[in-house]
Amino acid sequence: MAVTTEPPANDEGFKPYVSPHEQPRELTLRAVALGALLGIVFAASSVYLALKVGMTVSASIPIAVLAITVFRLFGRASILENNIVQTTGSAGESIAAGVAFTLPALLLMGQDLELVRVLMVALLGGLLGVLMMIPLRQGLIVHEHGKLTYPEGTACADVLIVGEEQGTNARTVFTGFFLGALYKLLNAGTHLWKEAPGWMIPGYKGGSIAAEVSPELLGVGYIIGLRTAATMLAGGVLSFLILIPAVKIFGSGLTTPIFPATTLIADMSPAEIRNAYILYIGAGAVATGGIISLIRSFPTIVRAFRRGLGTVLESRKEATETVKAPLRTDRDLSMKVVLFGCLAIALAIAFAPILQIHPVSAVLIVLFSFFFVTVSSRITGEIGSSSNPVSGMTVATLLITCLLFLAIGWTGVDYRAMALSTAAIVCIAASTGGTTSQDLKTGFLVGATPRAQQIGISVGVVTSALVIGWTLLFLNDAYTTVVPRDFTNFKAGVAVDAPTQTGPDGKSYQVHYQHVIEGQVPVGKYLVDDAGQIAYLVDPGIGGVVTEVDGKPVTKLDAPKARLFSMIIDGILTQQLPWGLVLIGVFLALMMELVGVSSLPFAVGAYLPIATSVPIMIGGLIRHWVDRRSKASSPESAEFAPGVLLSSGLIAGGALAGVLVAGLAGANVDRFMNLAPFMGPLAESDAFALLPFAVLVAVLWGTGRKRSKPSQ
Repeated sequence: MAVTTEPPANDEGFKPYVSPHEQPRELTLRAVALGALLGIVFAASSVYLALKVGMTVSASIPIAVLAITVFRLFGRASILENNIVQTTGSAGESIAAGVAFTLPALLLMGQDLELVRVLMVALLGGLLGVLMMIPLRQGLIVHEHGKLTYPEGTACADVLIVGEEQGTNARTVFTGFFLGALYKLLNAGTHLWKEAPGWMIPGYKGGSIAAEVSPELLGVGYIIGLRTAATMLAGGVLSFLILIPAVKIFGSGLTTPIFPATTLIADMSPAEIRNAYILYIGAGAVATGGIISLIRSFPTIVRAFRRGLGTVLESRKEATETVKAPLRTDRDLSMKVVLFGCLAIALAIAFAPILQIHPVSAVLIVLFSFFFVTVSSRITGEIGSSSNPVSGMTVATLLITCLLFLAIGWTGVDYRAMALSTAAIVCIAASTGGTTSQDLKTGFLVGATPRAQQIGISVGVVTSALVIGWTLLFLNDAYTTVVPRDFTNFKAGVAVDAPTQTGPDGKSYQVHYQHVIEGQVPVGKYLVDDAGQIAYLVDPGIGGVVTEVDGKPVTKLDAPKARLFSMIIDGILTQQLPWGLVLIGVFLALMMELVGVSSLPFAVGAYLPIATSVPIMIGGLIRHWVDRRSKASSPESAEFAPGVLLSSGLIAGGALAGVLVAGLAGANVDRFMNLAPFMGPLAESDAFALLPFAVLVAVLWGTGRKRSKPSQ
């Protein structure tokens, strides 16, 4: 197997796989089209995954494997065409992460998500990240070749080279995709078995355990590994087996509700206790974990920016001293395109009405974006994109922005949305900048034309941004529920021109947005009658707190990263939070750091339902056992081992099927697919739901133990 070996200490004497003097097919229409299509697929699945568990997985290697196989069905493609496919497609996952981590915070702050706002933020942030990475390429990719390893970019180059010489068997990815999609449709679509079987623990008041038996969560656990999965599960154990029972035991004798709940603890289920109290504790832990990760990585960030800027200046100086025409592998997009493109984006950010961003905030966006794109690109070169602390960079942006706004006196509702949009664009730019640098490293190793890659990923940004915005709003609308609420001592001050919405009873109500906690009324969107009396809560599908309607469980997407950002904004600009609960989370995170455990995955586990962490833990265990068995005999890269490729397929197939099921539910046609009545008691059996999942686990275990066999 011909793979890239240890590179020379610098770029002198380095020979890429394809000679710079050759002119093979590269930026072709079919390559860009296939890359855009695969990018859309992984973008939609990444949005779903980011909202569900607060993380995404790199899509470059699965896309590279799929590109090689698809093109082999229609005749051979050059390695550079396959590289364009993975470059174009990689934009989807990076933008999806930035959008899904940040913008749902608007819903948690009692506002609406608007499609045009999401599209603009995704598009402008993505293009800004690509453009700002272009002047960094010569310094980070070429000049520091051999010093910055870009582990995932190098692994992707390995896949492309192996595929060029031996062929790559993508059957594993396709198997995972269709298996994950079929499983999800049979489970969540036709309801043949329960989605999240669970059990109350006898004799332990408030204690419960559950498992969401889904293919995408199993795949996530396999990819992230045992340690992170176990840390997440520990957080879930704390919430569901310690904190919720403690609240139930000590609060059952109380005769009045405790803020922020409006119901007696004795009458609350574990899910209701979680929504009323534990979410704030988990959010406080998530916020603290994010800040700690930022503080820990701050020296790395400063060092990365200093070195990155130094290598850029040095490479620019060398370029001005060279008068000969550049080789094909040295051609970037013109600096005029970079400068005028960044200027146009800055003007669009400052003056686009939908974004409502002040010119001061627009300047902050440009400065933060340049700083963090430089940092993200260098850190990706050192430790890979999966470990790139983009969330910490976003936290830093949001903290500084909110503190500046507080000093100026900008604390109103519009300024909270402005602060979030500022952080969102910077987050997307940093994420896309890191992905672009990784793709350019892959191209450098295989002998690609940088200009062609930069055009390809720009196309991927545009096509993926359109789908990401639609997917985000689509999922929120599909899982939104309208439930009765009665706050007898509260009257909403509704404007004359307030929008109206029809309630479940068929009557027309005015829409009221509650932006701060007032008395017993939480932040949220409400329907009120003509007298200003609240009649219904419009509970969003993303970050909502309603767990059942008419006795039937409803699906919600927890969006833990969005909760972190909404807490920072509310904590600084409104200073109206149940701080006692938040501080419990703060000190829990600090306690975990003191005992040497990373607090962020623990905090995410404490925030999410334990049903989410259990299948992730099972996936992590399988990965651990597979790695132990294959450690002595497997020479292949872990990034494209059979188990990882199958897991990538399970994630994409399961997540896309989840989006499809949400669409069917939103269109109210899912009831025609319900086959539960034909299953009888088995459809509601907790034990029976574990059997299909056990089959899925066995398939993943068996696949993980195999050695990859390239096809000729």
